Amino acid sequence: MRKITAPGICLRAYESADADMFAAVVRESVATVGRWMSWCHADFNSEHARDWFAVCDKGREEGAAYEFGIFSEDGKELLGGAGLNMISKLHNYCNLGYWVRQPIQGRGIASQAAMLLADAGFKQLGFHRIEIVAAEGNVASIAVAKKVGAHLECMARNRLVVGGVPMTAAVHALLPQDWHAELNYLVQK
Repeated sequence: MRKITAPGICLRAYESADADMFAAVVRESVATVGRWMSWCHADFNSEHARDWFAVCDKGREEGAAYEFGIFSEDGKELLGGAGLNMISKLHNYCNLGYWVRQPIQGRGIASQAAMLLADAGFKQLGFHRIEIVAAEGNVASIAVAKKVGAHLECMARNRLVVGGVPMTAAVHALLPQDWHAELNYLVQK
């Protein structure tokens, strides 16, 4: 799984030519994305981006993670990133994560990417469960989880570490038996 497209959006594997753009997008998003994701910092550069792309390629090859850039429909403008990761082959579930560059947050891009990835996770990869875990206080990520129809299962203490500090996190889940009905509902809205 290297590319998923829908009207207005393209999820695709990162390419080495994306490194400079990726680094610039990360740096412009430190105030919002960096608050919740420690890798997003003001010193992020193209070398960091290429290192991340190599991790993404290895994860995809091993079936351990499917990380994508969220791009404009033509694949040229980087809007953010999203992925299915922390895959448990034993229990057949994964985590779904996402972020969107700061100037275009709040436009439904993360929700659209999350829906595309959840759909692929169930239909192409056959997962039995997809979790969305967001730190308590990360209002935007929790709103995306709700918007895509994920059910809040618990507030898990010390579930995430952000900036070296353990944090309580909202654990949401999507299940395949709920997904088809939920997807139809969301498409009709």
